[in-house]
Amino acid sequence: MKEGNKMKKKFSHRDSIILFVFLFSLKLNAQIINGAELLFSENLNLISEKNIGVVCNHTSLLADGTHLIDALLDQNNVSVKYIFTPEHGFKGSVEAGESIDYKKNLYKNVPIISLYGKDRKPSKENLKNVDVLIFDIQDVGARFYTYISTMYYVLEAAGDNNIPVIILDRPNPIGGHYVDGPILDPNYKSFVGIAEMPITHGMTVGELASYFVGEKIISSWKNISLKVIECKNWKREIPDQFYSKWNSPSPNINSIETALVYPGTCLLEGTNISEGRGTRFPFLQIGAPFIKAEDVIDKLELLKVDGAQFQAVEFIPEDLSEMATNPKFEGKTCFGIKIKITDPNKFESVKFGVKLLYVLTKLYGNKIKFNESSFDKLAGTNILRKQLNNLMKPDNIFATWQKDLTKFIKNKKQYLLY
Repeated sequence: MKEGNKMKKKFSHRDSIILFVFLFSLKLNAQIINGAELLFSENLNLISEKNIGVVCNHTSLLADGTHLIDALLDQNNVSVKYIFTPEHGFKGSVEAGESIDYKKNLYKNVPIISLYGKDRKPSKENLKNVDVLIFDIQDVGARFYTYISTMYYVLEAAGDNNIPVIILDRPNPIGGHYVDGPILDPNYKSFVGIAEMPITHGMTVGELASYFVGEKIISSWKNISLKVIECKNWKREIPDQFYSKWNSPSPNINSIETALVYPGTCLLEGTNISEGRGTRFPFLQIGAPFIKAEDVIDKLELLKVDGAQFQAVEFIPEDLSEMATNPKFEGKTCFGIKIKITDPNKFESVKFGVKLLYVLTKLYGNKIKFNESSFDKLAGTNILRKQLNNLMKPDNIFATWQKDLTKFIKNKKQYLLY
């Protein structure tokens, strides 16, 4: 009898451990709930009986695929006055850099106003009948991705006009841990570099909004009333669900793997090397007619790029609807490399971008041309271009930005929500 009781106790204890592990694994793998969902399930009081303006695009979806605007229009006590859209437009199908003017276009009788045309922020006239602004757009975690610049100007306009802002937060798809690159020099502030932060900031749009306001980066910070509706079940990891279900936030970020590589290979946009636009693998493959892929791969492997593999490719850039018009080397055969991510938690995209540019500059000398204005805006400084032209070794380049990067990482902690 005693032996049986012992066995029962042992079994019960083991059972409790198994149950704990099972429940813990369920929590880890729980579906992420975005701020947009929680607006309707827990926070409708914030918009009840209000006239609202919504900054959104095609990524502003609920879990069942319903668009945020449709869900808001279904509410009897909410009036949607305006839809404001970023680069790439309401449907996310307009090519990068192309200005948008909706010219009195409507979506279900709601006027659509582009914030990527002649105006980059809502005007006083646009906000005259608005009680609260909602921002809900999926970002990709890179400083030069312009959705966060649009958010910056929306916050500024809100402060100027004393209108509260609600950010419906979404995860950073490349994770909330990887922070890297030179801090933006204020002299190079632009729409692809709106604030003093590194290329990969490791923050969500909600955290960035709090950072912009809390650090007094926005001129009207004193008058900004900000509410962030946080995600649930996100712990700063790269979301597993983005591998199985990816809604391209812009035409050329067409997979989670592309998003992971983009902060590094986007720097090539400021050079005469093709960043893969005009192909189905933008940012994942790069090249030029004069490149020898095997030489590039050999040199990269000497520099030890963790979490990625490279293969030699040939491609011919062409006009692709919504993705690329007049891409570099259009109609010409380019030779280069294609990047495959083998471990996203080890791959450091910004360092890879710098190593790649170092290798290309070392191998091909004056064949590599920098568009100084474009490259420096992307880098956020003119120093990186000079370092690469002087063939400074990558590890030495990284060391030059580490002090400012450490300061940023320490400072941003107070704004982290997850």
